[in-house]
Amino acid sequence: MLYPAPQDKDFPWWLVALGVLALIAVWRMASDPIYQQLVVTLQRGVGITVFVTLVGFTMASLMGMGLALMSLSRSLVLRQIARFYIEIVRGVPIIVLLLYVAFVFAPAIVAGYNWVAEVLGGEAIRTRDFPLLWRAIIALAVGYSAFIAEVFRAGLQSVDVGQLEAADALGLSRWNRFRHIVFPQAIRTILPPLGNDFVAMVKDSSLVSVLGVLDVTQLGKVIAASNFRYFETYNVVALIYLTMTVGLSLLLRRLEVYLRQGERR
Repeated sequence: MLYPAPQDKDFPWWLVALGVLALIAVWRMASDPIYQQLVVTLQRGVGITVFVTLVGFTMASLMGMGLALMSLSRSLVLRQIARFYIEIVRGVPIIVLLLYVAFVFAPAIVAGYNWVAEVLGGEAIRTRDFPLLWRAIIALAVGYSAFIAEVFRAGLQSVDVGQLEAADALGLSRWNRFRHIVFPQAIRTILPPLGNDFVAMVKDSSLVSVLGVLDVTQLGKVIAASNFRYFETYNVVALIYLTMTVGLSLLLRRLEVYLRQGERR
């Protein structure tokens, strides 16, 4: 029988304190024209931040699932390739990956494309035609795919071996065994840490500002450099990220409670 963790019984005083601070911030922004202007201006970057996070996380999840399946494959070659990729990528900081993909990988891709285009008689492209926004998204996807691969691998391995033996006894193919037996049970283990990685990517999406992508952080840097209102500007930037991350964290808490209740049933 699973018992609730002690912190699950605590009254969320931290949330009350956060709510009070949020009310003070909203009141200040509603009564101060400087804050009002900052909010209106920075809202343009929220769409870029959300787009980068959603597309990057989707790509990272697909890559992570593929890597997890490779790491659990019966083929030694596939297992070693997956482990090589995961260990290398996890050992490199996200910002270094961002710069590497933007200024090394992307030009190499363009050069390879131009070589193929020259052979086939197509039209060559320039490196600047590869948008910085997509370079940033690819870098985040590459960086997070290694961590998400470990989440998927642990979740898939958490399924009881007896379930797999029963599926084999029923004569299910590997695909049907994965689709009907393994994945539905593993997803309960996978979802909470996967959600944590999603929240982390929301925050790490701010790193795309080093490439000049006009997300919330980059717009904040531009505005602060022009009006020297660093205190007010970064207050709004921090509030925007807090609103997104705390909201997602609360949803994840509810999801974890729901999954635990499902396990008890």
